[in-house]
Amino acid sequence: QVQLAESGGGLVQAGGSLRLSCAASGRTFVWFAMGWFRQAPGKEREFVAAINRSGGSTYYADSVKGRFTISRDNARNTVYLQMNSLKPEDTAVYYCACSDPWGVPTTSSEDYVNWGQGTQVTVSS
Repeated sequence: QVQLAESGGGLVQAGGSLRLSCAASGRTFVWFAMGWFRQAPGKEREFVAAINRSGGSTYYADSVKGRFTISRDNARNTVYLQMNSLKPEDTAVYYCACSDPWGVPTTSSEDYVNWGQGTQVTVSS
């Protein structure tokens, strides 16, 4: 079992930036593809970004493409989400998640087996 802990959320004005971190523990981090999802009040959880085990391939939702960057540091067992040009519609609880061992990154939350507790991101207009 992998334990995941997000950090870095907060309140920011529109146009600002935040960097989320997700620290993993419990198993060998490099075995797992990683994803970021978010859930706004009254809405379903949605895919934001994903990255493969090596960090060489990344995937983004259209709504964040060009503004958000996912990356990972396998030596530090951490995945990051750099968020620039934030918009009020980016307001949500952001979750990181990992795949099964040797899994591939996907856009479906059903393919991720361990989740963090979430971190709140609020973008004011």
